[in-house]
Amino acid sequence: MIEARHLRVLRAVAATGSFSAAGRELGCTQPAVSQQMKALESSVGTPLLVRGGREMRLTQAGEALVRHAAGILAGLTAAEEEVAAIAGLRAGRVRLVSFPSGSSTLVPTALAALRAAHPGTRVSLEEAEPPRSVELLREGDCDIALAFRYEGAANAEEWEDLVVRPLLTDRLVGLVPQGHRLARTGSIGIGELAGEPWIAGCPRCRGQLVRVCESAGFTPRIDFATDDYPAVVGLVGAGLGVAVLPELAIESVRPKGVRMITVEPVVHREIVALTLPDLAQVPTVAATLDQLTKAATR
Repeated sequence: MIEARHLRVLRAVAATGSFSAAGRELGCTQPAVSQQMKALESSVGTPLLVRGGREMRLTQAGEALVRHAAGILAGLTAAEEEVAAIAGLRAGRVRLVSFPSGSSTLVPTALAALRAAHPGTRVSLEEAEPPRSVELLREGDCDIALAFRYEGAANAEEWEDLVVRPLLTDRLVGLVPQGHRLARTGSIGIGELAGEPWIAGCPRCRGQLVRVCESAGFTPRIDFATDDYPAVVGLVGAGLGVAVLPELAIESVRPKGVRMITVEPVVHREIVALTLPDLAQVPTVAATLDQLTKAATR
Protein backbone atom coordinates (compact mmCIF):
# COMPACT_ATOMS: atom_id res chain seq x y z
CA MET A 1 0.00 0.00 0.00
CA ILE A 2 1.31 3.44 -0.95
CA GLU A 3 1.29 5.90 1.96
CA ALA A 4 0.76 9.63 1.49
CA ARG A 5 3.80 10.49 3.62
CA HIS A 6 5.97 8.40 1.31
CA LEU A 7 4.61 10.23 -1.73
CA ARG A 8 5.45 13.57 -0.13
CA VAL A 9 8.99 12.36 0.47
CA LEU A 10 9.30 11.13 -3.12
CA ARG A 11 8.15 14.52 -4.47
CA ALA A 12 10.66 16.31 -2.25
CA VAL A 13 13.51 14.05 -3.40
CA ALA A 14 12.52 14.53 -7.05
CA ALA A 15 12.35 18.31 -6.60
CA THR A 16 15.61 18.73 -4.66
CA GLY A 17 17.73 15.95 -6.17
CA SER A 18 19.05 14.47 -2.91
CA PHE A 19 17.98 12.87 0.36
CA SER A 20 19.72 15.51 2.46
CA ALA A 21 18.07 18.44 0.63
CA ALA A 22 14.70 16.70 0.80
CA GLY A 23 15.20 16.21 4.54
CA ARG A 24 15.87 19.91 5.03
CA GLU A 25 12.72 20.79 3.08
CA LEU A 26 10.58 18.32 5.05
CA GLY A 27 12.14 19.01 8.44
CA CYS A 28 13.54 15.53 8.98
CA THR A 29 16.90 13.75 8.78
CA GLN A 30 18.59 12.29 5.72
CA PRO A 31 18.41 8.72 7.15
CA ALA A 32 14.66 9.16 7.72
CA VAL A 33 14.20 10.17 4.08
CA SER A 34 16.27 7.18 2.94
CA GLN A 35 14.21 4.78 5.07
CA GLN A 36 10.90 6.12 3.76
CA MET A 37 12.10 5.84 0.17
CA LYS A 38 13.11 2.21 0.77
CA ALA A 39 9.68 1.54 2.29
CA LEU A 40 7.97 3.09 -0.75
CA GLU A 41 10.07 1.07 -3.20
CA SER A 42 9.22 -2.06 -1.20
CA SER A 43 5.51 -1.19 -1.40
CA VAL A 44 5.49 -0.74 -5.17
CA GLY A 45 7.90 -3.58 -5.83
CA THR A 46 10.30 -1.73 -8.12
CA PRO A 47 13.14 0.82 -7.82
CA LEU A 48 12.04 4.46 -8.05
CA LEU A 49 15.47 6.09 -7.90
CA VAL A 50 18.83 5.49 -9.54
CA ARG A 51 21.51 6.32 -6.98
CA GLY A 52 24.94 7.10 -8.37
CA GLY A 53 27.59 9.17 -6.61
CA ARG A 54 26.24 12.61 -5.90
CA GLU A 55 23.62 12.37 -8.63
CA MET A 56 20.19 10.87 -8.19
CA ARG A 57 17.55 10.45 -10.86
CA LEU A 58 14.11 8.94 -11.13
CA THR A 59 13.46 5.65 -12.84
CA GLN A 60 10.59 5.42 -15.31
CA ALA A 61 8.41 4.10 -12.47
CA GLY A 62 9.54 6.95 -10.25
CA GLU A 63 8.62 9.51 -12.89
CA ALA A 64 5.18 7.97 -13.26
CA LEU A 65 4.56 8.00 -9.51
CA VAL A 66 5.69 11.63 -9.13
CA ARG A 67 3.39 12.58 -12.00
CA HIS A 68 0.39 11.10 -10.18
CA ALA A 69 1.43 12.20 -6.69
CA ALA A 70 0.04 15.77 -6.92
CA GLY A 71 -3.46 14.57 -7.81
CA ILE A 72 -3.37 11.83 -5.19
CA LEU A 73 -2.27 14.22 -2.44
CA ALA A 74 -4.83 16.85 -3.48
CA GLY A 75 -7.56 14.22 -3.36
CA LEU A 76 -6.43 13.08 0.09
CA THR A 77 -6.42 16.68 1.34
CA ALA A 78 -9.93 17.17 0.02
CA ALA A 79 -11.09 13.96 1.71
CA GLU A 80 -9.48 14.86 5.04
CA GLU A 81 -10.95 18.37 5.07
CA GLU A 82 -14.45 17.26 4.09
CA VAL A 83 -14.50 14.44 6.62
CA ALA A 84 -13.32 16.87 9.33
CA ALA A 85 -16.12 19.28 8.44
CA ILE A 86 -18.72 16.50 8.43
CA ALA A 87 -17.46 15.29 11.81
CA GLY A 88 -18.21 18.77 13.18
CA LEU A 89 -14.64 19.72 14.05
CA ARG A 90 -15.24 23.24 12.69
CA ALA A 91 -11.60 23.48 11.71
CA GLY A 92 -9.65 23.42 8.50
CA ARG A 93 -6.91 25.08 6.54
CA VAL A 94 -6.66 26.87 3.24
CA ARG A 95 -3.40 27.44 1.37
CA LEU A 96 -3.78 30.54 -0.76
CA VAL A 97 -1.44 31.82 -3.48
CA SER A 98 -1.96 35.30 -4.90
CA PHE A 99 -0.22 37.81 -7.16
CA PRO A 100 0.99 40.92 -5.24
CA SER A 101 -1.74 43.44 -6.13
CA GLY A 102 -4.37 40.83 -5.22
CA SER A 103 -2.60 40.19 -1.90
CA SER A 104 -2.80 43.87 -0.95
CA THR A 105 -6.39 44.54 -2.07
CA LEU A 106 -8.73 41.54 -2.33
CA VAL A 107 -7.07 39.11 0.07
CA PRO A 108 -7.07 41.17 3.32
CA THR A 109 -10.81 41.95 3.08
CA ALA A 110 -11.68 38.35 2.22
CA LEU A 111 -9.56 36.79 4.97
CA ALA A 112 -10.82 39.20 7.64
CA ALA A 113 -14.41 38.23 6.78
CA LEU A 114 -13.47 34.53 6.68
CA ARG A 115 -11.87 34.71 10.13
CA ALA A 116 -14.93 36.45 11.54
CA ALA A 117 -17.27 33.80 10.14
CA HIS A 118 -15.03 30.77 10.73
CA PRO A 119 -12.48 31.56 13.47
CA GLY A 120 -11.16 28.00 13.47
CA THR A 121 -10.03 28.15 9.85
CA ARG A 122 -6.29 28.61 9.30
CA VAL A 123 -5.13 30.33 6.12
CA SER A 124 -1.58 30.54 4.76
CA LEU A 125 -0.62 33.02 2.03
CA GLU A 126 2.17 32.82 -0.52
CA GLU A 127 2.80 35.22 -3.39
CA ALA A 128 3.36 34.10 -6.97
CA GLU A 129 2.45 35.48 -10.37
CA PRO A 130 0.67 33.32 -12.94
CA PRO A 131 1.54 30.97 -14.51
CA ARG A 132 3.61 29.88 -11.49
CA SER A 133 0.63 30.25 -9.13
CA VAL A 134 -1.43 27.95 -11.38
CA GLU A 135 1.42 25.44 -11.44
CA LEU A 136 1.49 25.42 -7.64
CA LEU A 137 -2.24 24.62 -7.62
CA ARG A 138 -1.89 21.76 -10.09
CA GLU A 139 1.13 20.40 -8.20
CA GLY A 140 -0.92 20.19 -5.00
CA ASP A 141 1.03 22.92 -3.18
CA CYS A 142 -1.93 25.25 -2.64
CA ASP A 143 -5.73 25.06 -2.47
CA ILE A 144 -6.69 28.35 -4.16
CA ALA A 145 -4.73 30.44 -6.64
CA LEU A 146 -5.61 34.04 -7.45
CA ALA A 147 -4.62 34.59 -11.06
CA PHE A 148 -5.24 36.83 -14.03
CA ARG A 149 -5.18 36.68 -17.81
CA TYR A 150 -5.43 39.37 -20.44
CA GLU A 151 -8.36 39.49 -22.83
CA GLY A 152 -7.61 37.91 -26.18
CA ALA A 153 -4.57 36.04 -24.82
CA ALA A 154 -3.49 32.99 -26.79
CA ASN A 155 -3.58 30.80 -23.65
CA ALA A 156 -7.22 31.60 -22.83
CA GLU A 157 -8.07 27.89 -22.38
CA GLU A 158 -5.26 27.11 -19.98
CA TRP A 159 -7.68 26.65 -17.06
CA GLU A 160 -10.07 24.11 -18.62
CA ASP A 161 -9.23 21.48 -15.98
CA LEU A 162 -9.81 23.87 -13.06
CA VAL A 163 -12.78 25.39 -11.25
CA VAL A 164 -12.78 29.08 -12.22
CA ARG A 165 -14.45 31.68 -9.97
CA PRO A 166 -14.55 35.04 -11.82
CA LEU A 167 -13.88 37.95 -9.45
CA LEU A 168 -13.54 41.18 -11.44
CA THR A 169 -12.32 42.78 -14.65
CA ASP A 170 -9.36 45.11 -14.20
CA ARG A 171 -8.43 47.90 -16.64
CA LEU A 172 -4.90 48.99 -17.49
CA VAL A 173 -4.22 52.73 -17.11
CA GLY A 174 -1.24 54.86 -18.09
CA LEU A 175 1.15 56.51 -15.64
CA VAL A 176 3.29 59.54 -16.53
CA PRO A 177 5.31 61.95 -14.35
CA GLN A 178 3.38 65.02 -13.13
CA GLY A 179 5.46 67.33 -15.33
CA HIS A 180 5.08 65.19 -18.45
CA ARG A 181 3.81 66.84 -21.66
CA LEU A 182 0.74 64.54 -21.58
CA ALA A 183 0.03 64.77 -17.85
CA ARG A 184 -3.06 66.96 -18.36
CA THR A 185 -4.46 64.81 -21.16
CA GLY A 186 -7.59 62.82 -20.40
CA SER A 187 -7.11 60.07 -22.97
CA ILE A 188 -4.35 59.23 -25.44
CA GLY A 189 -3.49 56.59 -27.99
CA ILE A 190 -0.63 54.40 -26.80
CA GLY A 191 1.27 55.35 -29.96
CA GLU A 192 1.73 58.84 -28.50
CA LEU A 193 4.13 57.26 -26.00
CA ALA A 194 6.24 55.56 -28.68
CA GLY A 195 9.37 57.59 -28.00
CA GLU A 196 9.23 57.36 -24.20
CA PRO A 197 11.36 55.21 -21.90
CA TRP A 198 9.17 52.56 -20.23
CA ILE A 199 9.03 50.92 -16.84
CA ALA A 200 7.58 47.40 -17.17
CA GLY A 201 6.01 45.08 -14.61
CA CYS A 202 5.86 41.31 -14.16
CA PRO A 203 6.86 39.06 -17.08
CA ARG A 204 3.24 38.42 -18.16
CA CYS A 205 2.40 42.15 -17.92
CA ARG A 206 5.62 42.97 -19.78
CA GLY A 207 4.66 40.64 -22.61
CA GLN A 208 1.21 42.22 -22.81
CA LEU A 209 2.77 45.72 -22.97
CA VAL A 210 5.01 44.72 -25.86
CA ARG A 211 2.10 43.17 -27.78
CA VAL A 212 -0.10 46.26 -27.35
CA CYS A 213 2.69 48.63 -28.37
CA GLU A 214 3.64 46.55 -31.40
CA SER A 215 -0.01 46.53 -32.50
CA ALA A 216 0.25 50.36 -32.42
CA GLY A 217 3.32 50.25 -34.65
CA PHE A 218 6.25 50.56 -32.25
CA THR A 219 8.40 48.54 -29.86
CA PRO A 220 8.65 50.04 -26.35
CA ARG A 221 12.10 50.94 -25.05
CA ILE A 222 12.03 49.28 -21.63
CA ASP A 223 14.63 50.91 -19.39
CA PHE A 224 13.49 49.30 -16.13
CA ALA A 225 11.54 46.15 -15.27
CA THR A 226 10.33 45.22 -11.78
CA ASP A 227 7.63 43.04 -10.23
CA ASP A 228 7.27 45.62 -7.43
CA TYR A 229 4.35 47.94 -8.27
CA PRO A 230 5.36 50.64 -5.75
CA ALA A 231 8.77 50.66 -7.44
CA VAL A 232 7.10 51.19 -10.83
CA VAL A 233 5.16 54.16 -9.45
CA GLY A 234 8.30 55.54 -7.80
CA LEU A 235 10.32 55.32 -11.01
CA VAL A 236 7.58 57.09 -12.98
CA GLY A 237 7.26 59.74 -10.26
CA ALA A 238 11.00 60.38 -10.45
CA GLY A 239 10.64 61.14 -14.15
CA LEU A 240 12.48 58.04 -15.34
CA GLY A 241 9.79 56.82 -17.73
CA VAL A 242 6.14 55.98 -18.31
CA ALA A 243 4.16 52.82 -17.54
CA VAL A 244 0.80 51.12 -17.77
CA LEU A 245 -0.49 49.34 -14.66
CA PRO A 246 -3.72 47.58 -13.67
CA GLU A 247 -6.05 49.76 -11.61
CA LEU A 248 -5.99 47.10 -8.89
CA ALA A 249 -2.22 47.56 -8.56
CA ILE A 250 -2.50 51.34 -8.32
CA GLU A 251 -5.19 50.95 -5.66
CA SER A 252 -2.61 49.27 -3.42
CA VAL A 253 -0.07 52.11 -3.78
CA ARG A 254 -0.09 55.79 -2.87
CA PRO A 255 0.93 57.33 -6.19
CA LYS A 256 3.18 60.36 -5.66
CA GLY A 257 4.47 62.57 -8.44
CA VAL A 258 2.49 60.75 -11.15
CA ARG A 259 -0.61 61.30 -13.25
CA MET A 260 -3.00 58.57 -14.35
CA ILE A 261 -4.31 58.80 -17.90
CA THR A 262 -6.59 56.65 -20.03
CA VAL A 263 -4.70 54.81 -22.76
CA GLU A 264 -6.33 53.59 -25.96
CA PRO A 265 -6.88 50.86 -26.94
CA VAL A 266 -8.30 49.94 -23.53
CA VAL A 267 -6.84 46.66 -22.25
CA HIS A 268 -8.52 44.59 -19.55
CA ARG A 269 -7.39 41.63 -17.51
CA GLU A 270 -9.69 39.07 -15.90
CA ILE A 271 -9.07 38.41 -12.19
CA VAL A 272 -10.15 34.95 -11.02
CA ALA A 273 -9.81 32.51 -8.15
CA LEU A 274 -8.86 28.99 -9.23
CA THR A 275 -9.05 25.65 -7.46
CA LEU A 276 -9.15 21.94 -8.30
CA PRO A 277 -12.54 20.22 -8.74
CA ASP A 278 -11.98 18.00 -5.68
CA LEU A 279 -10.96 20.93 -3.51
CA ALA A 280 -13.97 23.03 -4.57
CA GLN A 281 -16.14 20.66 -2.50
CA VAL A 282 -14.16 21.30 0.70
CA PRO A 283 -16.18 23.65 2.96
CA THR A 284 -13.24 25.84 3.98
CA VAL A 285 -12.14 26.27 0.36
CA ALA A 286 -15.70 27.05 -0.75
CA ALA A 287 -16.07 29.61 2.05
CA THR A 288 -12.81 31.29 1.05
CA LEU A 289 -13.94 31.49 -2.58
CA ASP A 290 -17.20 33.09 -1.44
CA GLN A 291 -15.37 35.72 0.61
CA LEU A 292 -13.01 36.52 -2.26
CA THR A 293 -16.05 37.02 -4.50
CA LYS A 294 -17.62 39.40 -1.96
CA ALA A 295 -14.34 41.31 -1.56
CA ALA A 296 -14.20 41.82 -5.33
CA THR A 297 -17.66 43.36 -5.40
CA ARG A 298 -17.05 45.78 -2.52
